Amino acid sequence: MSKVKPVRKLMVWALYPLTIVAVFIAFVVLQLCTSMVVSAYVAVVLGALVISIAEWLMPVRGQWHPSMFDAGNDVTYMVVGQIALERLLTLGSLFVVAWLAGAATWSFPGWWPYQWPLWVQAVVVLVLGDFVRYWLHRAFHYVSWMWRLHAVHHSPQRLYWLNVGRFHPFEQAMQFVVDALPFIILGVGEEVLSIYFVFYAVNGFFQHSNCDVRLGLLNWVIAGPELHRWHHSLIPEESNNNFGNNLIVWDNCFGTRYFPRDQEVGELGIPVPGYPMSWLKQMIAPFDTRISMS
Repeated sequence: MSKVKPVRKLMVWALYPLTIVAVFIAFVVLQLCTSMVVSAYVAVVLGALVISIAEWLMPVRGQWHPSMFDAGNDVTYMVVGQIALERLLTLGSLFVVAWLAGAATWSFPGWWPYQWPLWVQAVVVLVLGDFVRYWLHRAFHYVSWMWRLHAVHHSPQRLYWLNVGRFHPFEQAMQFVVDALPFIILGVGEEVLSIYFVFYAVNGFFQHSNCDVRLGLLNWVIAGPELHRWHHSLIPEESNNNFGNNLIVWDNCFGTRYFPRDQEVGELGIPVPGYPMSWLKQMIAPFDTRISMS
């Protein structure tokens, strides 16, 4: 038993950086035998597998392990929203780009640094995309009709990596329009977007995970799990902070970073008694006037 505790302490600090590095190594190596897009998806699946194992071996809270009901709903969200809807939105945007490309007046000369290294371009996508998502996310918390949509994401009372995909399709479509479509229209390369996707996905898994990890100084740069748990607090004064999607830098700039070091987050969820928890009922909940969100 005495040997387990030091290993656990080490993994608390090492799990996040080692997993991020490992998935990117896998992403690069896999490209030797398959396409960049396939490599990205396989790397993301590997990241999800590592995080799934870590949630069971080193959880923050044992009571956050999902029930079969929770997991079933979140898998439905993942398949319908993160896979099917995302593919449809991407396909639709490609038709838009093809139409614009046929217009003689459509061009964005010099609007994107195509000549920069791919990894640097991916960082630019990360920083610019997070700036727009930061303000969209704040709006989802303070504009009443938007909050009714976003409440779906905040409804779980447990955090584990699968609920990263719990978004109402209308919100997800709005997210796509502001943080993906502009880069597609600008013609940002598939390679750059694949690099961005790998970090976006794996960091998102960590954000919502039940893994006991520490990011240390990275908590001033990355919107990681220690910060994001406060964003899911049942108390609005706590949850109306840490809006960063991948980065916490914009929260630093605009005064919404919240990380009390001497406390742990309490209950999670939304202060709405009887809020429906099944996938189908949550598709309807934002439009059900019988549900009071005040």
